Amino acid sequence: MNDHARHEHHDFLNAVGQALADPPLQAALTRLTDTLLAGNRRAYAALAESDALRDHAKRIKEHTLAHLDQYLEQLEASVSRLGGHVHWATTAEDARRIVLEIAQNAGCKRVVKSKSMTTEEVHLNPAMEAAGLEVTETDFGEFIIQLAGERPSHLVAPAVHHTRESIARLLSEYTGDAMPDDPASLAQTGRRLLRDKFARADMGISGANFAVAETGTIVLVSNEGNARLTTTCPRVHVALMGIEKVIPRLIDLPVFLKLLARAATGQTLSVYTTLITGPRRPGEQDGPEEFHLVLLDNGRSRVLASPFRESLQCIRCGACLNACPVYRRIGGHAYGGVYSGPIGSILTPLYDSLSANPHLPHASSLCGACLTACPVKINIPHMLIGLRELQTRGKAKKSVLERLGYGLSAAVLRRPWLYQLALRAARMLLRPLARDGWLKRLPGPGSAWTTTRDFPAPAARSFRERWIELNK
Repeated sequence: MNDHARHEHHDFLNAVGQALADPPLQAALTRLTDTLLAGNRRAYAALAESDALRDHAKRIKEHTLAHLDQYLEQLEASVSRLGGHVHWATTAEDARRIVLEIAQNAGCKRVVKSKSMTTEEVHLNPAMEAAGLEVTETDFGEFIIQLAGERPSHLVAPAVHHTRESIARLLSEYTGDAMPDDPASLAQTGRRLLRDKFARADMGISGANFAVAETGTIVLVSNEGNARLTTTCPRVHVALMGIEKVIPRLIDLPVFLKLLARAATGQTLSVYTTLITGPRRPGEQDGPEEFHLVLLDNGRSRVLASPFRESLQCIRCGACLNACPVYRRIGGHAYGGVYSGPIGSILTPLYDSLSANPHLPHASSLCGACLTACPVKINIPHMLIGLRELQTRGKAKKSVLERLGYGLSAAVLRRPWLYQLALRAARMLLRPLARDGWLKRLPGPGSAWTTTRDFPAPAARSFRERWIELNK
């Protein structure tokens, strides 16, 4: 198992250090995020009133979350009416148990999976393999990282950290034949291997980008045909979905389809948009004999009742990752959890625990690029600050120096005359040390800041002094 797979077992700072010292990873991240960002800008520019559409999508999400219980019950009724089966999973353990029971009851032995971050979240693959099931990821990127024993590095491009040389090596080890590092040959090999898996599978497992409460329709959006083969070839189809993915009506779906592909890859529409409404009906040639929808909570209800409810509006497009200057340098594995980037810095502490992921709320420059990129305008910086506030509240007793520092700050900020005096003192002490308007090294405790960045020198005149001059 290589370093990318081991990151989750290391602390965040160590994982960051490994990522920054990995030139191929740095090149791959720059290439991917630059390409996706450029496509995102072009696609939004070609969409009339895109900002108004994003506002509309956000309103739909806000309304749905405010009435989530009603729409989930409606979804259950709609799926059941069509001959499907609905299962409720409170925890990840419940989800694993439900899927294994479905496989056992249906006598399934071979499983194919389309790309699903929710199945990654509940660690479904190891549980199925431990139960003796043969499990194959059929998204080509997911197939590669399955062979490598890794987790996805990006919501859209899970194998971004791999080169064609490393993919050729993995496929060569898997097949026993020497594979050239030619992309066309590698793709052809992957297609041949996965077609055989589809033909022999008796269970298909997918996620769900959206689920329509009104019709009981499960929506899958992808750029490979594997999702359709996964959900139509095997005799049993299981869709595992977070409860926040439900939308009220079929008429709401085009709003999100117009935004999802543009935000994720810069496409007007993904290559495949699959709508699944129940199992195969009498007289139909394709589709599963059984359809099961597993609705996963796994902490979402707790988040719904918290100040971080807005995070449940996420449609998993990956746009915030592409825009984030932190993700663009360290990649997904450094975050340690299933979800990475700015949204992962919120979801992982909320779904797992803040105490187990103390660095993630700070893995952001708070520049706001993620908010600008988000197709449903989730205020990620605001929630990251909120998580930092929770950490501060839960901290142990402050040290003497920390208490002294906060006490002095409070005393200065409460007294305008003392504040002006402090500014003059800072100007006298620090401006002589500045070069080109920046301080390369601060004295005392401030040196920790300038170890990795410069500090702006105090202005030659304060705003108050300039205001007095302007009035004169």
